[in-house]
Amino acid sequence: MPYYRPPGPAPDPALVRDLTAQQNELRQRVRAEPLPHPPALIGGCDSSFPTPDTILSVFVVLKFPSLELVEKVYSYGPVPLPYVPGFLSFREAPNVVQAFAKLTHVPDIIMVDGHGIAHPRRVGIAAHLGVLLDRPTFGVAKHKLTGTYQEPGPEKGSLTPLTDPKTGELLGEVLRSKDRVLPLFVSPGHRCDQATATRLTLACLRGYKLPEPTRLADYWAEKFKVEVR
Repeated sequence: MPYYRPPGPAPDPALVRDLTAQQNELRQRVRAEPLPHPPALIGGCDSSFPTPDTILSVFVVLKFPSLELVEKVYSYGPVPLPYVPGFLSFREAPNVVQAFAKLTHVPDIIMVDGHGIAHPRRVGIAAHLGVLLDRPTFGVAKHKLTGTYQEPGPEKGSLTPLTDPKTGELLGEVLRSKDRVLPLFVSPGHRCDQATATRLTLACLRGYKLPEPTRLADYWAEKFKVEVR
């Protein structure tokens, strides 16, 4: 589901400074580490904007590795912040946290539709949520936000690194999730490392471009929209 990005005046400089300071503080709390054990449950989350002023956030929980759906919940409410480029997580995170609070099955790790550290300030929505929830998270995004990469091979499973062009820092991996489709951008969020993020993304592919946790979150978002209209 593409994000709703409304046109409008330039963002308030004071707001940008405040959000930047908050992101820099969040960045200091992000930790890269492998999972201590294979997950039994994996979560997926996605947000969409049914109207310019409302947000619908969905969480699904799947058994791993079977990917059997265990639970699905949503939260619907007003958008808390105007759209500011580079700070989309502040529009989404509060409502995603409210959806997470409705779960009765707590996932061992969460796959987020968006970026982890592959963000100009290294705090995309997956990293942001991981810190807020203190849960392992990683991001699987459909579009690049920052970094450079070589196009991966055309076959499913082909990988290339996503790096910072100035420092060479590894920001993520670019993954061909299905033969001859546009690649995905996989990056660790919080309490996760790149190897874990890539391994779990590959393990969650079931013939679609998107891995099952985020694919099903997007699917149920469309279903839940009927309930909120």
